[in-house]
Amino acid sequence: MSEKNEMSEMKKATIIIPNYNGLKFMEPCMAALERQTCKDFDLLVVDNGSTDGSVEWLKEHEIPSIFLPENTGFSGAVNVGIKASKTPFVILLNNDTEAKEGYVEALIREIERSPKIFSVSPKMIQLYHKELMDDGGDMYSIMGWAYQRGVGQEIERYNRACNVFSACAGAAIYRREVFEEIGYFDEMHFAYLEDIDVGYRAKIAGYYNRYCPSAEIYHVGSGTSGSKYNEFKVRLAARNNVYLNYKNMPGWQLFLNSVPIGLGILGKYFFFKKKGFEKAYVGGVLEGIRTVKKTKKVAYRPEDFQNYLAIEWELIYGAALYIFEFGRRQIRKKLVK
Repeated sequence: MSEKNEMSEMKKATIIIPNYNGLKFMEPCMAALERQTCKDFDLLVVDNGSTDGSVEWLKEHEIPSIFLPENTGFSGAVNVGIKASKTPFVILLNNDTEAKEGYVEALIREIERSPKIFSVSPKMIQLYHKELMDDGGDMYSIMGWAYQRGVGQEIERYNRACNVFSACAGAAIYRREVFEEIGYFDEMHFAYLEDIDVGYRAKIAGYYNRYCPSAEIYHVGSGTSGSKYNEFKVRLAARNNVYLNYKNMPGWQLFLNSVPIGLGILGKYFFFKKKGFEKAYVGGVLEGIRTVKKTKKVAYRPEDFQNYLAIEWELIYGAALYIFEFGRRQIRKKLVK
């Protein structure tokens, strides 16, 4: 086939689905993709050494797949998929999702608005509570707390497109060529906060991340880990939080934010103590401190100073928004009761 024909047949996006023992989610996820109004995408499943029959199901249905011999985590799986893709954009999609018909079309339209847009996060809606948000883009705060913007809030409150700190990698579109510039998902993270990290690096480099409410998708949540809180998840997220701050903040910014980050760690300790996971949390923080030098720190460049200042403001705004949304959720819980 000639190069010209290859270019004419190339799709705009590759949908990459990392899978680990997610057979029960496959059929509804794939059925939703078949109903998309935009067909301008390739599909690729990266299986992380599943043992639940996923491999056999994927082969039987002849779905383009890469089969890894062992579980490399979310970061390892999506990196394999991104590097195997050739399209200008990649859509990373959790298997426990059901995309509405215009999801792909809206994501592509939004990211094409500017070459400085690195990623776009959709309106993620709770599958079992379709009146409530699951994620309207991910946010980060000066206390070192990452959170899902809008989680537990009414979906009609999040109908405006806007910039967000980073996209949620469970259903977001990314500009593939930027990964060559800023690096891929950090495989030391394995899972959790890896999307905040890559979005953070993009912001340092001068790109930005968007939220697109017209791209709607339903999400089960914790489909692979099995629960919102468990020892594995708490420990990994605590460790990765240490990595996240160390890698992306230059020395002066770490010093500037040291007190709120310290208070944030203390606050999380008491939160997880109530949940019975304080040992896992402390263990994760200590592991992060022990191993943080193994991570690749973003090299500080003076020409990026304005970007760091903008990020610092976003961290302050992120803290204020967290407090506001937390307060609204508490009020809503009381009214529902």
